[in-house]
Amino acid sequence: MLLAGHNFLVTGAASGLGAATAERLIAKGANVVLTDLSEGVEVQARRLGRTAVACRGDVTSADDMQAAVDKAKTMGGLHGVVHCAGVVSVAKLLDREGNPADLDAFARTVHINLVGTFNVLRLAAAAMASNEPVGHDGERGVIIDTASIAAFDGQVGQAAYSASKAGVAGMTLPLTRELSRHGIRVMTIAPGVFETPMMQGIPDDAVASLSASVPFPKRLGKVDEFAGLAEHIITNPMLNGSVIRLDAGIRMQ
Repeated sequence: MLLAGHNFLVTGAASGLGAATAERLIAKGANVVLTDLSEGVEVQARRLGRTAVACRGDVTSADDMQAAVDKAKTMGGLHGVVHCAGVVSVAKLLDREGNPADLDAFARTVHINLVGTFNVLRLAAAAMASNEPVGHDGERGVIIDTASIAAFDGQVGQAAYSASKAGVAGMTLPLTRELSRHGIRVMTIAPGVFETPMMQGIPDDAVASLSASVPFPKRLGKVDEFAGLAEHIITNPMLNGSVIRLDAGIRMQ
């Protein structure tokens, strides 16, 4: 899938991985609809210029995401989606007094991270399936999801987050098989520990400890490194049906 002249939807685009991805795609000539709950998405769109369009919305809302998809269709069709929106949550199954975890908090994490992903994908896939096939392979679109290494190496207190991201990883292959007849590829990136707004509240000593646990390079990931992988997935038609760990070799303790 070519970037130049094609239209993409990026969720979670107000900051972090989504903002970096939107910026990189636009720099390569793509048109991008940026969506996020935060009003910061409008600031990002203005900063990126005329090929960027903001569409505030909740990934769990059918109406909001349909509006974002429709905006891309008015630009000449939707050719790809990079889904970065999500939340992090920490809660033990039992607290120190032996009280059970809050069920609503667990459900909220799964609803945003997993159900929200499915919501975005189902609407984006419907739009891409109507595209005219392009190139020798007859490709119509590409979907990139964001999981996490917590899907495989979840730590204590990450039951909800790990379960939600494991669900995202688990959807990759069945959706690939289903959408192959439409010429749509599906890939998932599972980032390790990255320098994003989610990390801003972590003390410096904790960040240093995390960095030291990374085999090489011994640092947190940069958001542009995630964006670079997203770009490569879009432009390499042989990448399909897999989850790529982008983690510098870390395995969480």
